Amino acid sequence: MSLDPIAPGTLALAEEFGLSRDEYNLVLEKLGRTPNVTELGIFSVMWSEHCSYKSTRVHLAKFPTKAAHVIYGPGENAGAIDIGEGLAAIFKMESHNHPSFIEPFQGAATGVGGILRDVFTMGARPIALMNALRFGAPEHPKTRKLVDGVVSGISFYGNCVGVPTVGGETNFDARYNGNILVNVFCLGIAPRDKIFTSAAKGANNPVVYVGAKTGRDGIHGATMASAEFVEGDDSQRPTVQVGDPFLEKLLIEACLELMETDAIIGIQDMGAAGLTSSSIEMASKGGAGIELDLDAVPAREEGMTPYEFMLSESQERMLMVLKPGREHEAKRIFDKWGLDAAVIGTTTDSGNLTLRWHGEIVCDLPLGPLADEAPRYERPYVAPLKAIPLTEGEQGRLVSEYPGFAASLTKLMSSPDMASKRWIWEQYDRHVMGDTVADSGSDAAIVRLYPGPRALAMTCDVTPRYVEADAYGGGKQAVAEAWRNLSAVGARPLAVTDNLNFGNPQRPEIMGQIVHAIEGMAEACRALAFPVISGNVSLYNETDGKAILPTPAIGGVGILDTLERRASADALAVGDVLALIGESAGHLGQSLYARELIALGGAAPPVDLAAEKKNGDFVRGLISDGLVRAAHDLSDGGLACAAAEMALASDVGIALGYQGDLADAAFLYGEDQARYLIAVKGAALPELEQRARAAGIDFLIVGEAGGNEISFLGASGKRDGISLKTLRETHEEWLPSYMSKAR
Repeated sequence: MSLDPIAPGTLALAEEFGLSRDEYNLVLEKLGRTPNVTELGIFSVMWSEHCSYKSTRVHLAKFPTKAAHVIYGPGENAGAIDIGEGLAAIFKMESHNHPSFIEPFQGAATGVGGILRDVFTMGARPIALMNALRFGAPEHPKTRKLVDGVVSGISFYGNCVGVPTVGGETNFDARYNGNILVNVFCLGIAPRDKIFTSAAKGANNPVVYVGAKTGRDGIHGATMASAEFVEGDDSQRPTVQVGDPFLEKLLIEACLELMETDAIIGIQDMGAAGLTSSSIEMASKGGAGIELDLDAVPAREEGMTPYEFMLSESQERMLMVLKPGREHEAKRIFDKWGLDAAVIGTTTDSGNLTLRWHGEIVCDLPLGPLADEAPRYERPYVAPLKAIPLTEGEQGRLVSEYPGFAASLTKLMSSPDMASKRWIWEQYDRHVMGDTVADSGSDAAIVRLYPGPRALAMTCDVTPRYVEADAYGGGKQAVAEAWRNLSAVGARPLAVTDNLNFGNPQRPEIMGQIVHAIEGMAEACRALAFPVISGNVSLYNETDGKAILPTPAIGGVGILDTLERRASADALAVGDVLALIGESAGHLGQSLYARELIALGGAAPPVDLAAEKKNGDFVRGLISDGLVRAAHDLSDGGLACAAAEMALASDVGIALGYQGDLADAAFLYGEDQARYLIAVKGAALPELEQRARAAGIDFLIVGEAGGNEISFLGASGKRDGISLKTLRETHEEWLPSYMSKAR
């Protein structure tokens, strides 16, 4: 097969590029002719799952995306919300899953670089990064090196570019053995009236390329991200890009400086599909056409072809459309920062993408079929099976095989999912820029705003085992947990971004997971007034037909009106009384306790969105009024693990107790939703109880802070405990010990 860029594109080549036979025939129908190789490559990346969302667009429309404070919802480089005082928060979450599995260091590093560009492209200075990482089973031979490479790549890029990595989550499961997940989040701040969009409106405006030179790295990366892996196939390794965070820092500063002028009409990051997607998206959104001279594109390598120029995913590049006559101003600024800047084309009124190379037209494609008219599938799906509830006998085992408080808590707090991730987050510069108020040890990270006492809170959440057990309920729970984590620090939840990670959508059972999870997420977002303003879909996350756990990650953002009235898990003080907010039914299905101690699954806990709203509003009210300084949401590991995390973070012991109807194991480790553990001074208890009764809130005193151990007095009448020193050692030891064998 010829890769001559102007040779006719064949069906065989189309299939190699990731297009189906039907899609190739549709290309022929749309064009009325056979495309050449360059044109076929452009169609293949623009019609890839990664760029077109062809399997999910009809379902993503179910998300609530509008609210009074939403400035830009899905469709721009990132979403934007009004946070008052003339400021906007701009944020998005993206995936770099396949590249990170192929080459973990560069895959993760360039994922960070890409999400930074999505944010500063809109005129925002990035102020915070987060990540959500999923790795295979610890015993899998690849897992250690993947963890090491991914964490090193994230820390290298974020630390060098000077943006703090303030939070995230890390899980391990055998279902990610052949396809890890690396989801990255960025938040930036911009003046409310100076947000930039990508639409390139009008004809005869100069198109300017800025940033790094173009090389052959990353070609067909978008297509690779839209295909399954095959174990042992290293043929896709060349599609991974190489990043330069120092150059990205220069690019941020140069772009923000140019944005201080009025020279820019539209600006777009060159991300997936590089120059192809950026030029097509800008022109199509602006209702224009675009003509590019590929000989003018700054090149890093000799003899590059139109196909290579258009499909390269070299990093640290931007495309912008300027007002006529402002090119020299842009070039002066980019020269100052030592970056390439070149006029490579002009906008037109043709409605086409036209490419010139060596004086000849080598591509002339209508924009409609490449953008809004791209295939949009309603793929067949079946309702995903829900996990069967635990049988009476299994419930009995969970109670009868309970090994006692100290033994069970030690087991859970040292398990891969619950063990401290300090080894990871200490590699990240969490406090560069000097505005990080709370980071990885908090329910939600907090970053200070200027001027005044305000701050933004942010969190990443999803429980994949819940989503597999009940896709609809698990989708609701992911949103609800993000809501809880923001509420637990006292922040008012404002909006979410998402990263929907699933397997092959052409399998009806996987498509069913996608549809039901989206519908559950949408219901929760409506009930909690928590709109979706941006996001990413990552499909075909499977190897040899084995799909990952369905993982629709949620990035939630909220606002604190005053930093003086916030709560944290590490603010526990001796003498504090601990109270449980929310109803406890002792639901052990899909709990970490059931999985880690007895190897059982069961049905996921039900999600009551009305209770989530009521309880979250109640807790935020207590924090806002200064009654609560220490709080923690309940999630993995239930009450016992939440209490242990508070005790360890505060270095203050906790004495728990319960004499009710639930078995000790169910009370301690049930993962019922909509619950918080709060700490109050004894003198404040009467007011707290009165407020809870008036609001119809389930409220139970469960312990007191003090001493140097965490203990529990339950049905046996005998107190069982473990010293904080011993628990801390086992909690902190697992990951460093595991990773000590990585190199």
